[in-house]
Amino acid sequence: MELLEEILKPENLNKAYKKVYQNKGVAGVDGITIEEEFEYLKKNSDRILNQIRKRKYKPQPVKRVQIPKENGKMRNLGIPTVTDRVIQQAMVQVLSPIFEEQFNDNSFGFRPNRSCEQAVIRALEYLNDGHEWIVDIDLEKFFDTVNQDKLITIIGRTIKDGDVVSLIRKYLSAGVMDKGIVKATKVGTPQGGNLSPLLSNIMLNELDKELEARGLNFVRYADDCIILVKSEKAANRVLESITKFIEKKLGLKVNAEKSKVTRPTQTKYLGFSFWVAKGGKWKPKPHIKSYQKLIRKLKQLTKRSWSISLDNRIKQINYLVRGWVNYFRIANMKNRIAEIDEHLRTRIRIVIWKQWKKISKRQRALEQLGIDTKVAHKLACSRKGYQLICKTDWMKFAINIERLRKRGLVFLLDQYKKVHIECTD
Repeated sequence: MELLEEILKPENLNKAYKKVYQNKGVAGVDGITIEEEFEYLKKNSDRILNQIRKRKYKPQPVKRVQIPKENGKMRNLGIPTVTDRVIQQAMVQVLSPIFEEQFNDNSFGFRPNRSCEQAVIRALEYLNDGHEWIVDIDLEKFFDTVNQDKLITIIGRTIKDGDVVSLIRKYLSAGVMDKGIVKATKVGTPQGGNLSPLLSNIMLNELDKELEARGLNFVRYADDCIILVKSEKAANRVLESITKFIEKKLGLKVNAEKSKVTRPTQTKYLGFSFWVAKGGKWKPKPHIKSYQKLIRKLKQLTKRSWSISLDNRIKQINYLVRGWVNYFRIANMKNRIAEIDEHLRTRIRIVIWKQWKKISKRQRALEQLGIDTKVAHKLACSRKGYQLICKTDWMKFAINIERLRKRGLVFLLDQYKKVHIECTD
């Protein structure tokens, strides 16, 4: 059976539709939502499949959206129509197993049963084998600069079905709708489509093969790549030669300002940094910027000016805390997150104190929480700032850790201990 027919098999398309539906997401340029897609496909699937088989299907342009990056700049995302997401997902389900056999064991991004955690662990293995100089390669706007002709040539070495290669080419050149205007896409692969992660790995697998041929130790997660060597001299040599390979052979752009030779303690890789424990063994920790990002998000969720119920606020804090700790669970961070927990408790007390508003309500609430009447009255009448009041021992006693836990608040340290218990069970 031709590869295209494997992609268009009803069971494969049904599986793709279910996957796209589970991922939700917004409508593309045609305005058809994920909820409306089922009825649309019932009426139009025969026509669409016939067009694909005859190479007459024309994908819709992707909808351009921008999301803010940590550095204040914007990242371009392209949202395909739901129909195109289903077709792309059907392609991924058939093509991924074919290319998986070719991908390097040191590649971890957008691959089944692989994660950021595994990438960091692999980097630790190399560090603890004495490869303590890191070449940090930063690809500038990777998804926007992929040479489509080179990518299609690479795909064509493996995929011999011209219909499939033609369909991939059409998705690459489908265009982008930005503020109502359709712009051609002669370079790049839109970040946000179901097919883009696979295409990025196909392209960067060429880099993996070059690094492996040179006998270099490396770890790659999508376009985040570090190479680990034993000396500064070797690191500088590798940085220069690999930059030339990436730019001349792959047609990609290396960001000269961000690409550098660095030490593990100064490295930020997938949000992690590294430190030396007793005995000289390297271990992971969250990078300072990862802590700062967490604190900024907690600050937003605990703004006292935000009109939201305490229960909903706690729900959103818990979602952030669980996700953050689960991501960094292999890192050493007990002392640091205990400090952040203390800061979080103070901000939650401030939120509660503000919600009590009136002196009478504050006094009554404090008395119900076990505070002496005179002390409760004095606190309720105090003109001190919210933070000064909520840092007092009386407020820490009234709204203590156990009471916050009973209210449902999840602390970073509690979650950290929980995931470590689960790991050892």
